[in-house]
Amino acid sequence: MKSSPIKLKQKLSPQAAKDKAARDKKMAMSPARKAKKAQNQRIGQRSDSDLHHTKSGAVKRVSIKNNRGNFGRGTKNE
Repeated sequence: MKSSPIKLKQKLSPQAAKDKAARDKKMAMSPARKAKKAQNQRIGQRSDSDLHHTKSGAVKRVSIKNNRGNFGRGTKNE
């Protein structure tokens, strides 16, 4: 794995990092994730907010803080 300017919180062994990269790629390329990415591109992203996909399939604009922080529940157990 190449060095990144972004400091990652996880300290993974080379094998674990490789396995995680494979899992992340598989998830990112899933049909559901591809559909969400395409929809976001059609709607258009802005720098002041994120597009949040709800369980019902609707999309709403929310603050970056709320969307990336899992609406106050944190991301540790996601």
